[in-house]
Amino acid sequence: MNDTQQQAPVDVFVIGGGVNGTGIARDAVGRGHTVMLAEMHDLASGTSSAATKLVHGGLRYLEHYEFRLVHESLVEREVLWASAPHIIWPLRFVLPYEKNLRPAWLLRLGLFLYDHLGGRKLLPGTRTLDLTRDPAGRPLKPGHKVAFEYSDGWVDDARLVALNARDAADRGARVVTRTKVVTAHRAGALWQVQLQGPNGTETVSARLLVNAAGPWVDHVIRDTVGRTEAHHVRLVKGSHIVVNKLFDHDRCYFFQNADGRIFFAIPYEGDYTLIGTTDMDFDGDPTGVRISDEEIDYLCAAASEYFIKPVTRAEIVWTYSGVRPLFDDGASAAQEATRDYVLKTEGEGGEAPLINIFGGKLTTHRRLSEQVVDRIDGLLGKKGPRWTRDAHLPGGDFPPTAFDAEVRKLAARKSSLDPAFIRRLVRAYGTLAADVLGEAQSTAELGAHFGTTLYAREVDYLMDREWAVTADDVLWRRSKQGLRFNAHETAELARYMAERLAGMGKRQ
Repeated sequence: MNDTQQQAPVDVFVIGGGVNGTGIARDAVGRGHTVMLAEMHDLASGTSSAATKLVHGGLRYLEHYEFRLVHESLVEREVLWASAPHIIWPLRFVLPYEKNLRPAWLLRLGLFLYDHLGGRKLLPGTRTLDLTRDPAGRPLKPGHKVAFEYSDGWVDDARLVALNARDAADRGARVVTRTKVVTAHRAGALWQVQLQGPNGTETVSARLLVNAAGPWVDHVIRDTVGRTEAHHVRLVKGSHIVVNKLFDHDRCYFFQNADGRIFFAIPYEGDYTLIGTTDMDFDGDPTGVRISDEEIDYLCAAASEYFIKPVTRAEIVWTYSGVRPLFDDGASAAQEATRDYVLKTEGEGGEAPLINIFGGKLTTHRRLSEQVVDRIDGLLGKKGPRWTRDAHLPGGDFPPTAFDAEVRKLAARKSSLDPAFIRRLVRAYGTLAADVLGEAQSTAELGAHFGTTLYAREVDYLMDREWAVTADDVLWRRSKQGLRFNAHETAELARYMAERLAGMGKRQ
């Protein structure tokens, strides 16, 4: 980049490469707007890769009477599943009844509403389990006799972001990562946006600015746009631990804690169990946030109340934390703050408009994006109809119940490759897994082997098509292969990527 101004202004400039920012960029460019998106780090490097990774209605939100949010979320479960059945799939959750906590009638009522608020079509409904007979009761301490089993979904959160960005770019949006928006100021009917990236500075003109910076949304309003006051978000830290596998079945657990909070225990990456989350108010820089000793102790103790096998620090193989930018509704406790999103539009009398986004969650990102672009249409003029509800994300162009068929199809074409490797690739890339493999019929044709099932062919694809620049981008966001990599393998991957990047003479 150099310090020259772009010839023609873009219609929409989006700050933030999380799920909301990439979703908005995708929707807007698909309706005919010209779009640019800038992310100061890697895609999904903040909140959008630090979730519990659920596509869910939010059963506990019913306690706070957030019926609109729950309804919208429940509807979106199957919409998103149909759009990306490679990275999204259904799960069954087991909610044990605890006589000293929420009463059984309240749980039944909540689950009845959960089954009927969202137009469920493919997902099975709630049933009652006898934990003295059902396999779901075996890992649990004696005394748990009854549970309720219901449906929700899983999503590979960071891949959801990467695929939104890829689809936006394929439709004509310009997406740049590791590029910070230094300043943005109005010049009449246009925004002048100054960028600082690896290769220098650039100034871009835009008709409308979208602030989708997540935990940094107030920072953008204050420091980038230059407003003196902005206190719209309540930052809430959520942390998770990943431990060695606690149970052999494929169902998940939804547990109640004595302090009124809830947490999940979910099968993770085949060999592990994911436990989380915490809810703690946070004050500080969200960059590089880490789990605290207090949170580790809390999650270990909470899980040990339910499982026969104690969950100790020795079992932890990985932890991750994120900061959620919840709209500050004045709730007294972090876990009671609304998970709904709020959109605020600024700009009057011919001024260039600004749309600020507060809150949001993975499940509602498509509807949030749709509503933001509706506002953009109202401000800049409509160019095309809504379109994302029935569209597929890249690689998701197969029926939601046909994932296993896609695996078999590719395995038949690549019969010499390990079926487990094929399954991992289809789970990450869907129908585009064939593009990742190319003409290769054996691992020898996939290039350098870095560890587990990661080869140079896949790394090259991620660098060329998904903005991956560092080993962490590949190991912890585009995949979770980092769980199985050692320090030497990670260093070799980092060296390969750095040399390839230097050889390319540019970055994505």
